[in-house]
Amino acid sequence: MVSIIIPTYNEAGIGDLLAYLQQATAGEPAPEIIVADGGSTDGTRCLARQLGATVLRCPCKGRAAQLNYGASQARGALLYFLHADSYPPAGFLADLRRAVAEGCGSGCYRLAFDHGHWFLRFSAWCTRLPFTVVRFGDQSLFVRRELFAQIGGYREDLLVMEDQEIVSRLRAQAPFRLLPRAVTTSARKYLVNGVFRLQGIFTLVVLLYKVGVSQATIVRLYRRLIRQGKL
Repeated sequence: MVSIIIPTYNEAGIGDLLAYLQQATAGEPAPEIIVADGGSTDGTRCLARQLGATVLRCPCKGRAAQLNYGASQARGALLYFLHADSYPPAGFLADLRRAVAEGCGSGCYRLAFDHGHWFLRFSAWCTRLPFTVVRFGDQSLFVRRELFAQIGGYREDLLVMEDQEIVSRLRAQAPFRLLPRAVTTSARKYLVNGVFRLQGIFTLVVLLYKVGVSQATIVRLYRRLIRQGKL
């Protein structure tokens, strides 16, 4: 079984993703869909339950903590971590199972945005490169359950950069597969904040993380600069 784990916080639009996942997996062994909620105050949990997902109210808010909690409750031998505004390509379950059958321990897709801005297309193109620095949570992540347990899951002390950090540890333990198709993710945060402005902020966050600036400082900067951020 594949367990799809989706972290949420006030993602009332999740109904569109859940309906899409049902359609995209029709005719295949049904995946387990887990919504790991960080205390939403809108209709996220209610809507997800109505659409057949297993909804967990996580004891701690934070993407890493929510993903770990969802994984701890999952029944699948293969875990697939997916953001609430990201859509994997049709037939994605077969891609994941094939990669694992060929010996991969983990992997992800390339990225595409749902907006045609030239810089977003360029940023998405860069995700085909084989470098951890261009691995983002929006690309989704699949990992064998035993490997995830072996490395201790996501680092819950990281509120930013938790996605790149776990990829580094996964790649050190088993083959990592960059799948040739793309997950399509929402460009909403770029459009609200300005495409170049937001990319500049993200670049700054990466640089600060790389030189060892504390998470508390990076998070304060993130919250001050980014509109509609959910940290």
